[in-house]
Amino acid sequence: MPAETTLDPVIVTMTGNEHRELSELQKSILRLKEEKNAVILAHNYQVAEIQDVADHVGDSLGLAYNAQETDADVICFCGVHFMAETAKIINPGKRVILPDLEAGCSLSDSCPADKLAAYKEKNPNDYVVAYINCSAGVKALADVICTSGNAVKIVQQVPEDRDILFVPDQNLGQWVARQTNRRIKLWPGSCYAHILFSKDQIERLKLDYPGAPVVAHPECVESVRLMADEVCSTEKMVHYCKSSPADTFIIVTETGMLHRLRNEIPNKSFIAGPTENCACNDCRFMKLNTLEKLHSCLETLEPEIDVDPDVIEKAKPPIQRMLDWSAS
Repeated sequence: MPAETTLDPVIVTMTGNEHRELSELQKSILRLKEEKNAVILAHNYQVAEIQDVADHVGDSLGLAYNAQETDADVICFCGVHFMAETAKIINPGKRVILPDLEAGCSLSDSCPADKLAAYKEKNPNDYVVAYINCSAGVKALADVICTSGNAVKIVQQVPEDRDILFVPDQNLGQWVARQTNRRIKLWPGSCYAHILFSKDQIERLKLDYPGAPVVAHPECVESVRLMADEVCSTEKMVHYCKSSPADTFIIVTETGMLHRLRNEIPNKSFIAGPTENCACNDCRFMKLNTLEKLHSCLETLEPEIDVDPDVIEKAKPPIQRMLDWSAS
């Protein structure tokens, strides 16, 4: 890290009119970003200090649009590996970097591309809807990609005469099936963090916060989803909590989301949904990215995400189909 300078303090203005002075490391990150003509994209589950220096903070769908629209030379993706791969697929000519290459995803790992290819060989007529939480190789085998925010809309546009295979999240797929009344085959995958949420623990928390709506991510198990007042993507959580007359909410997703909610809606309170083991739920993969690693990768432009050109060629159409169908 470069030596501290005597430059004027950098102040970040948050959406809720909250001003936060940045640390020297954060200020150095912003200077490097300008020097490298980079854009910093941060998922809602990133640590607060990274969210505070990002150009865009959002869910997978919003960040995919940001990646598609950027004119920066370098995309620094603060998220997990499959997200950075998606940015590279959309922008094959740009340099895409990820603070920690070990920032993977248990859900993505549950659906290896070779196993999906073998399934498709036996079931060639199935229409494959792939949740964006999957590898580039799986995206290349899909007919269309979706996110938790647009999955219902995407499935509704799949031809009625086609059987649907939804990969890799069985919980999101099950929820989408109920929302659309479509018969959907489910790949046996799940997000380790979201399935840790406990119905019993949330019921106990509701006793402490009577009247507080429960807002849950669709990757949660059905017993949790059924007790929620709202099941939605992280982006839609922001809109729901803003428009709701309630002043306190129980948020059942990865805890990084609470930082964004508190910044954008400072006049309301947000309580982390508990698991059996703790009062919060951090994703160990998302939290591998740190300010120090973000600074290092902007300084060296490493580690860089590399996707095979043939995979990019095959994965781009289903991603573009998602973007087109979502905008329609």
